[in-house]
This record gives sequence, structure tokens and C-alpha cells, in this order.
Amino acid sequence: MSIDDKMHSILEALKEKGSALVAFSGGVDSSVLAALAFRALGERAIAVTADAPTLAPGELEGAKKVAKEIGIRHIVIFYDELEEPEFAKNPPDRCYYCKKGLLRELKKIARQQCINTIIEGTNFSDLKARRPGHRAVTEEGIYNPYIEFRVTKDEIRGMAQKLGLSIADKPSMACLSSRFPYGQAITREALKRVGEAEACLRKMGFEVVRVRDHAGIARIEIMPDEMPRLLEMRDAVAVQFKKLGFIYITLDLVGFRSGSMDEAVDRLIKVES
Repeated sequence: MSIDDKMHSILEALKEKGSALVAFSGGVDSSVLAALAFRALGERAIAVTADAPTLAPGELEGAKKVAKEIGIRHIVIFYDELEEPEFAKNPPDRCYYCKKGLLRELKKIARQQCINTIIEGTNFSDLKARRPGHRAVTEEGIYNPYIEFRVTKDEIRGMAQKLGLSIADKPSMACLSSRFPYGQAITREALKRVGEAEACLRKMGFEVVRVRDHAGIARIEIMPDEMPRLLEMRDAVAVQFKKLGFIYITLDLVGFRSGSMDEAVDRLIKVES
């Protein structure tokens, strides 16, 4: 199927639902889903964003802007993942507990708004990686049109361009809990620290960035071609990161890659098998 065919199939499927609540982060995947839901259902589609401790600085404002751009009714709720049992302990299936709790809250909103269906934007490409949160989505009976119609990450970006969305080229932004090695407890202070560290690097002009927090050691991931520029700015970076409470500041020579904390788990699984 072409991108146009897949967009048409999603629109028709959403029309049949009658109403929909979109789990809306403001990223490319959920924004395309919100735009299609609004086209299919108009006022019977709403987007809900969770303002949470794990939300990176600026992301809530970005979500509000994109929702306004789309025209969809936007509801912001507060959801504290740190109050979920097991989540703060940061086990390898941490995302399962987070998603399970968030879907509980979204179902409350759906009932209050008389919405029939909750839709979520895991894309078909995501299924190639570890996605504990998707298990919760499946268990809770959440509808996912990207999975049904086998829509890949690249195709979603193509849809965003066709829909004229301003965030079509926005880099992926996982929640801040992904910055910690599994087994290292997640705290509000640590979340704030990595969020501010990444915001600092973005102000310096690094758009794609992750700051992984290894018990006070900052491991910076950026694109390889930007490493020389960061090294030229190392003194300024070190000063800012020390102020935030990091003891040591390091640069990951491999560079940015999504889900790098899973590498240790994948290696362990490989060894055990």
C-alpha cells in the first residue's frame, strides 16, 4: 500500500469508531494520528497529553502548539509515573508499568467525555525493538492503526509532510526515564537534572541529544559529525553540567542511538541464550 492508501485506510477506520481519544505526546507519530483523527471525526476526536515528571522541558508547550495547529480539542492531565508501583525501581519492563498507569487515566477521561475508543501511536517499525509498553497497550485493548495497517516510522514522517505539520522533521524524543540504566532508581531530582542538561546542549545548538545518567556520570550522546564542535565547547559544557550536579562528564564515541540503555539487556539475553 502507498502512503496515501494507508492514510485513507486509517481515516476510514477512525470514522467507523465514531469517536476517539488520542494519546498525544506532540511527537510526529501522535501528531499525525491526532491530525487524521480530527479529519475523520472532527469534534468527536480529542487529544490528551500527560504532563509528567518524565516529560522533557519544552515538550508540553510543543504539544499545545501542535494541537492548536491541527485544530483538535486538547486536554492536559497530570500523571505522576513515580507513584506507579515498580516504575521508580526502573526494571527492564519499566515502560510497561508507566503505560499501564497512563492508560488507566486515559480511560477515565474517555468515560468522562463519552469517547468510544482510545488510540495510540506505536508504529510498525517500533515492533523491531524492545517495547514493554506495547504489551500494556495490547492488554488494555487500545486501538493502534499504525500496527493494523503496517505503517513505518518513515511513512509517518511522509504523512506528516503531506498533512503540512510543522513537526514533520522533529527528532524523536523518548521520555526522560530512558536516560537511566535499568536498576538505577529514578527520582524527581535526577529527571530534572537530565532534562536541564539536555536543554543546555540544545541551547548550544545540538538538536539531537541524549544525556544518560549513570549514577552521577553524564554520558552525552550526539550525532558523530557534531562531536568536534562539542569538544571545542567542552569547558562550557563541563561548567554547566557540574552546576547541575554531575560528577563526571563523558562523550559517548559511538554517538546518538535510540534506546541505548537496552544494549546491556540485549547483551545479557544473548549471553544467557
